[in-house]
Amino acid sequence: MAMNIMEAMECMDRSKILEFFDATKYNYAYHVIGCGAIGSHVCEELARIGVPEVHLYDFDTVNSHNITNQMFKFDDIGDSKVHACAMAMKAINPDMKIHGHLKGLQEPYVINGICILCVDNIDLRKKIVKANYYNPYCKAFLDFRMRLTDAQHYFATGNNQFEKDTLLATMDFTHEEAHAATPQSACGVELSVVYTVKAITAFGIANMVKWLQGRENYKTMAIVNMDTFTIDAFKAKPRKPKTFVESVNIKTAQR
Repeated sequence: MAMNIMEAMECMDRSKILEFFDATKYNYAYHVIGCGAIGSHVCEELARIGVPEVHLYDFDTVNSHNITNQMFKFDDIGDSKVHACAMAMKAINPDMKIHGHLKGLQEPYVINGICILCVDNIDLRKKIVKANYYNPYCKAFLDFRMRLTDAQHYFATGNNQFEKDTLLATMDFTHEEAHAATPQSACGVELSVVYTVKAITAFGIANMVKWLQGRENYKTMAIVNMDTFTIDAFKAKPRKPKTFVESVNIKTAQR
C-alpha cells in the first residue's frame, strides 16, 4: 500500500540551479528502490535538484548503526526508512510529491519512469531490470554498488538494448558472493563510510542530469576509489563489425 506524504504550501527556492537544470521540464517519476546508505543520499540529492515526484521503496526501519553512513538523524531511529527519507526530503523541498511503499517493490516489479537501484540485493536488481527490459515506460536505470572505500555506478537508457545488456552482464554474480566480498566488522556488520556513499551518489545523479539534458557524454559505468582518490568513467559502446576489406587485411597480416 502506498503512503502519500502531504504536500506543503511553501516552495523551494531553485534560483541557484534553475538556469542550469529545471527538473520540472522532464515528466518522469523517480523510483528509489532501497532507502539505505545509497538510497537515502540519492533522496537528498533528488530533493535538492528539484525533481517533482518520487516513489520510495523499502521495508526496513532506521537502526542506530545506520546513522554513520546514511542520511538519517538520531531521532529517526525506529522510524521506517521510507518515512524518514520522505520527511527529510520535504524539509528540503516542500513542494515534492512523494509516494512511500513500505513493503518495498513488489512483483511484477514494473516501473514507469526512472528506476534507481539502491537495494542491497543483486538478485533483486537483476529481476527488476529483466522485468522492465521491454517496458517502454521505464526510461532509464541507475545502479549503485558500494563496499568500504570503493563504489560503482552503472547507467542504461531504457531504449538502448546494448546498454541494458551491458548492465545485466555486470550483475553476473549472486547476493551471497557480493556479501562475501564486502568488508565486515568482527560482529558481522558490513563496513561503510559516508564519504564513499556521497561520492558515488553525486556522480550518479550528475550523470543522470547529463542524460536528461540530452548530452551525449553521459557514462554507462563509473568506479570511485576513495582510498586512492581516483574516479574512472566509461561509456560502453558496441563493437563496430569489421568490413570485408578489414577482415581480408587482418587475415593477410596474420600469414
